[in-house]
Amino acid sequence: MFGFIKRALKKTVENIEENIPKKKKWATKEEIEELLIEADVEYELIEKILASLPSKINKVALKNELLFLFKPATPPQVDVKPFVELILGVNGAGKTTTIAKLAYRYKQEGKSVILGAADTFRAAAIEQLSLWAKKLNLPIVATKQGHDPSAVAYDTIQKAKSKGYDHVLIDTAGRLHTQNNLAEELKKIVRISDKAMPKAPHRKLLVLDGTQGNSAISQAKAFNEMVGVDGIIVTKLDGTAKGGALLSISHELGLPILYVGTGEKMEDLAPFDPNEYVETILNAIFE
Repeated sequence: MFGFIKRALKKTVENIEENIPKKKKWATKEEIEELLIEADVEYELIEKILASLPSKINKVALKNELLFLFKPATPPQVDVKPFVELILGVNGAGKTTTIAKLAYRYKQEGKSVILGAADTFRAAAIEQLSLWAKKLNLPIVATKQGHDPSAVAYDTIQKAKSKGYDHVLIDTAGRLHTQNNLAEELKKIVRISDKAMPKAPHRKLLVLDGTQGNSAISQAKAFNEMVGVDGIIVTKLDGTAKGGALLSISHELGLPILYVGTGEKMEDLAPFDPNEYVETILNAIFE
């Protein structure tokens, strides 16, 4: 999948290149500051990055500083079966499509997957996930709009245990405008999941819309405060010039970015590689 992140950062790279006359052997702090602002890196973080760098900055020195900002991903508990993942995120971030892409990845690895449609707040969410389940030939536990989402999570995990499935992917609601209601709902899903299977969910993944840049940080903080987030998936990265926001998101939250998504194809989700990400951005600046 090497090159996936490079393609995803195409607009970010083009934006940087438009603001730089020609590639450099070294750059001043002012030049780097301007370019990182253009890429939507938070200003306070830029100041922090530049503080420990010399007045003339080369590629290697800046690369080391940027890589230091990313929290390494912890490998999941591969010995747990079923491995239960709760997928979080606001409506419109691409959550349901991301669940389908994750399920597809697991299927490609030879693993069995079951879906749980626990976003019972919106009928459209249940329908959309059911359509993906049909398209991918996956079992799904779904109910009607307005039903208890924690019951859906419980039933999905129980079915996965009885049928011997490897992975459980549970969709959840994402209506941040009623944050207190959502927080209580998500906490209940976590509690009930643990009753269905001790220590479930084993991973809580937050889906963020890459086109929102740094404004996604406040969303991430809200979900993290509600139930604790284990990792982030950034979607729609190819549709934005704000790709530098990933630096701020990872650093500010202290959470690993696990996957990046682009496009609607099932293959358009890849593990996030901090080295490729940083290298791609710096290649737009330096010779």
